[in-house]
Amino acid sequence: MKRFFYLLICVLTLGSCSEYQKVLKSEDVAAKYKMAEELYKEGKLKKALRLFEQVVPQYRGKPQAERVMYYYADTYYQLEDFYLAGYQFERFTKSYPNSDKKEEASYKAAKSYYELSPRFSLDQTDTDKALEKLQLYINEYIESERLDEVNELVAELRNKKEKKAYEIAKQYHHRRNYKVAIATFDNYLVDYPGSSFREKVLYYKLESQYLLAIGSYQSLVKERLETANGYYKNYKKYYKEGEHLADAEEIAEDIKERLESFK
Repeated sequence: MKRFFYLLICVLTLGSCSEYQKVLKSEDVAAKYKMAEELYKEGKLKKALRLFEQVVPQYRGKPQAERVMYYYADTYYQLEDFYLAGYQFERFTKSYPNSDKKEEASYKAAKSYYELSPRFSLDQTDTDKALEKLQLYINEYIESERLDEVNELVAELRNKKEKKAYEIAKQYHHRRNYKVAIATFDNYLVDYPGSSFREKVLYYKLESQYLLAIGSYQSLVKERLETANGYYKNYKKYYKEGEHLADAEEIAEDIKERLESFK
């Protein structure tokens, strides 16, 4: 009995595969589309995609094109081919601006670009594109039920960009290129005024200026120490109980002693 069922399953499977190959090689566009949609709904996405690739060009300009194009884009999306999913969903929204599926397609296009955003240490071109697409979605669908999720994605990507910019500035500090570090920290504060890394930036800016001062020619030390002292006061103004307060106060005490020697 077990052998019988095993043979039956094999026969059905081979029959199914044979039917798929037959449709794939046929010239019957309607049959291809019907099977592609069935396979899509069954979750057999790779097989569905091969058929959709053949069907899509044949349906352009026809009433069924909108439905075909949506399934085609969504097949890429579910297969996690986000480059092509984003591209195809954008084509869909431009081709069918009045479609009932436009909002969902816009969301999935933006989400595709979000998925392509790399870790913070790599080039952030795709992150910039994802932020642009997500913001366009927010602007267009201000009452969408997906809005909270999309805002969270935007916050995550912005934090990634902030972290990259912060790490670049900190690298100048660690390499003892203090002038460039200070300038980069200043630019960071302008570009990301509400950043979660703001305290660290203010502290490392102080430390960079302090280390620059004590390593300077004698004629420059006093002025640079006074500038560093101003950075300390600015840090403490905003972070009276900050993570780096103890280190900042230690620097401030040394600055005070060094300035006293000039008197």
